[in-house]
Amino acid sequence: MWIALIINGGFFLTESVAGVMAESASLQADALDFFGDSANYAISLAVTGMTLVWRNKAALLKGATMLLFAVWVLANTAWHAWAGTLPRAETMGVIGGAALAANGIVALMLYRFRRGDANMRSVWICSRNDAIGNLAVLLAALGVFGTGTGWPDSVVACVMGGLGLHGGIQIVRHARAETIDYSAGLSEAAE
Repeated sequence: MWIALIINGGFFLTESVAGVMAESASLQADALDFFGDSANYAISLAVTGMTLVWRNKAALLKGATMLLFAVWVLANTAWHAWAGTLPRAETMGVIGGAALAANGIVALMLYRFRRGDANMRSVWICSRNDAIGNLAVLLAALGVFGTGTGWPDSVVACVMGGLGLHGGIQIVRHARAETIDYSAGLSEAAE
C-alpha cells in the first residue's frame, strides 16, 4: 500500500497541474480522485492492525470523503460546461494514458483486497474506479479531438462524479453493515 500511496500522490500533483493547464474537467476530476485515494491509502495504513470498530470508522470517513469529492467534481463540471471551455485533447490523452498505466499497476497490486473488510475493500473499490476513470478520460480526449467541443470532457467528468457517488455509498453501506454485525455479536456475547 505504500507504493500505491506514493504513485497516487505523484499523479495527484501531475494531473492537478495538467488538468488546469489543459482546462479539462475530467483530468481535474481524476486528479481529485488521486488525492482521495492517497488519503484513503494513508488512512488504511494508519488503522491496519486496529480493531474492526476503528477500521469501520476509517471506512465511513473515507466513504463520506468520496461523496464530498464527487459533489465537487459534479459542480466543477457544471461550471466548465456552462463556461464552454475547450480542453486540450492531446494533454488529456498523454496524461490519461500515463494515469491508466499507474492505476493498472496499483489495481493489480491491491486485487487481493477486493473481498476484505470494509476498510480494505474500500482500497480495492477506489483502485477499480480509478482504472475505469482513466479509460473514460482517454475516451473524452478522443471525443474532444474528434468533435472540437468540450462536451465529451464534461460527460466523462459527470460519469466520474457518478462513480465517486456510487463508490462512496458502497463503502458507507458496507462499513455500517459490518458495524451493526459487530455490535450484534458483542450483544450476543454479553448475554
